Amino acid sequence: MTQNPFDALGEGGFDMNALLQQAQQMQQQLEEAQANLAKQTVEGTVAGGAVTVTANGVGELVGVSIRAGEFDGTDPDDLSDLSDLIVAAYRDARAKSEALAGDSLGPLTDGLGGGGAGGGLGFPGLG
Repeated sequence: MTQNPFDALGEGGFDMNALLQQAQQMQQQLEEAQANLAKQTVEGTVAGGAVTVTANGVGELVGVSIRAGEFDGTDPDDLSDLSDLIVAAYRDARAKSEALAGDSLGPLTDGLGGGGAGGGLGFPGLG
């Protein structure tokens, strides 16, 4: 005589359909949240606004703005400084996009054991 391991769950047993339906709903909510993040933007700014970059909520770089008159395009040192500032501004924007993703995805991913926003969900560096 074999005992059903799901007998302990009660009279109804284990409802695989309900579990699958719940997983599908969570997947849909996650996809909607990711789509919304991709539409939102954040800015990273350095050097008092000399360089500003714009990234979307999933961390993709979508724009770079350099204030006129701040850099000499013929000076190699200025150009090197400019590239460093662009990287720094992007890091600032990326940190803001990660925080935005944490706020948006955190409630969804916490229930998945993802360890927080974006972990293993297509957002490298998140979570």
